[in-house]
Amino acid sequence: MTFGFAPSSAASLSTSTSATSASRLLEPAEWAAAGIPLLRNPREVVSGLHSRHRPRPATAVVAVLDPDERVRASASFTRRQASSDGWMFRNALLAQLRRVIPHDLRLRTPVRTAVLLYCREGDARWTEEDGAWMWGLRDACTLHGLRCGAYITLTRDGWQVLGEGRGGRRPHADSTPEPFALSEAPPLLPRTGGAASDVLRRAAAR
Repeated sequence: MTFGFAPSSAASLSTSTSATSASRLLEPAEWAAAGIPLLRNPREVVSGLHSRHRPRPATAVVAVLDPDERVRASASFTRRQASSDGWMFRNALLAQLRRVIPHDLRLRTPVRTAVLLYCREGDARWTEEDGAWMWGLRDACTLHGLRCGAYITLTRDGWQVLGEGRGGRRPHADSTPEPFALSEAPPLLPRTGGAASDVLRRAAAR
């Protein structure tokens, strides 16, 4: 006769839950293979969202871009749950999207793209928390009729578009946001001096 201990139902449930949570994240290779559209000017998008929302660590900023990469709607919120679960992140992102912009489920092909900027502690290397946000963003986009766009981390080292290898030092988690008007203003014309400058000023004044 042998004696043993059967696993408790609580232990079985815990193991099952952790296994399910682990499946609700995307590895960098999976993300790169998903055909996520590249941002034409990621720094401009990052600077604009940073100026609008001034994120601090544990803040997520979700934004919807039109085909010309103009921000049509955006929302920020602070992550409150302790666990990194893609399903919870999906629900949080979907709630914000439903609050700020109508869905595009009637369209056969999505024309607007959602991107996610997440400000967090640590360095720019991928973490399981990032994988859960990626899973959540992809699923929220599907449910709201949007294209799934870039996932961007913002740390004290700078910003990084995960899966693309593009990034920069500013803005970063501790930097002062640029004035909103300057972050989207057209570049100033170069200053010139001398007679040519006088001619241009007189022509402009007519």
